[in-house]
Amino acid sequence: GAFGDLEEMIQDRHDQPSIGFGSTLRDRSTIGSGKLLKELRPSDLVSSGMMPEFVGRFPIIVGLEGLDEETLKNILTEPENSVVKQYKALFKMDNVDLEFTDGALQLIAKEALEKKTGARGLRAIMEPLLLDAMYDIPGTKVTTVRVDEDVVKGNKA
Repeated sequence: GAFGDLEEMIQDRHDQPSIGFGSTLRDRSTIGSGKLLKELRPSDLVSSGMMPEFVGRFPIIVGLEGLDEETLKNILTEPENSVVKQYKALFKMDNVDLEFTDGALQLIAKEALEKKTGARGLRAIMEPLLLDAMYDIPGTKVTTVRVDEDVVKGNKA
């Protein structure tokens, strides 16, 4: 992202010099996990290139953790206007029930995580899965469309 070195800057601020026999070795495993961003200070933002006058106008500074697979799956299904509910409503206009297996939703969330697109990328992943069905089904006698793991993997239509 735009501030990719923030975690390293925070880690360097916490690290003591590791030279000599009695020194402790640095544990760099926390970099990239998002845990260090909880200790973000305004001075870190200034050091990364933001103007002090701009940083001074922030009432609070909070480091956020990235979304995990389970959270992305919940984003697909739980909100009132979720992507899955929107597609179900589109298919319902043609009297077709749209079903997703848990495994399919898990694979969609996993793909979004791998592509690092986050929640915004979920629709872009789902669109090609359902595009053919949305155009082919109207006017047919199909009553149910089921999206499973094989559909997400591209093994079947």
